[in-house]
Amino acid sequence: MQLKTLLAALAAAVLLCVPVLAADRPAAEPDDYRTGEYRAPVPATLKGGKVVDTEAAEAMFKAGAIFIDVFPQAPRPANLPKSTVWRAPKHESIKGSVWLPNVGYGVLNADFEKYFREHLAKLTGGDMAKPLVFFCLRDCWMSWNAAKRALEWGHTEVTWFPDGVDGWKEWSLEVDQVKPAK
Repeated sequence: MQLKTLLAALAAAVLLCVPVLAADRPAAEPDDYRTGEYRAPVPATLKGGKVVDTEAAEAMFKAGAIFIDVFPQAPRPANLPKSTVWRAPKHESIKGSVWLPNVGYGVLNADFEKYFREHLAKLTGGDMAKPLVFFCLRDCWMSWNAAKRALEWGHTEVTWFPDGVDGWKEWSLEVDQVKPAK
C-alpha cells in the first residue's frame, strides 16, 4: 500500500510541474497574426526578421536603429461624460524611442493601418532598409505582430526585441515617459 501511495504522490508531483515547464517554453511561431491573448508566451523567432536580446538591442540603439514601442493606449471610456476631464495613463518607454500605440493588434482598422504606414514612412524617410526595432513588454505579442506587419509591407531590416521595456529596465538602461506620435 505504501508503494501505491508513493507512486500516486510522485505522479501528482510530475503533473503539477507540467504547466510550469510548458510556460517556460516559447510559443510556436504562427503563420498569421496573433489576434487575442496578447500577454502570453511569445515565439523565439520572427520569419524574415531578426530577434535580439537586451545586449544586442542596446548595441542597435547606440548604432542609430529606430526603436518603435507598440504598447497599446487606453481610449477615453465611452461612457465618460464629455465634461469630465480624462487623462490617459502615463507610459514609460525606452528613452529616445517612438511610441506608435495600437499598431500591434492582430487586425488593424483602416485608421491605425494608415497611422502605422505613415509613421514608418516618416521615420525611415522612405528607406525600406532602415533598421527598425519593434518592442513592447516581455511576453507581448503586439510587438511581434507589428514587426511581422513591417516585414510584409516590404521593410527589410526588421528586428524584434521581445524583452522590450522590461528587459531594458532590468539592464538599468534609460527609460522615460513618452507620448504617442502624432
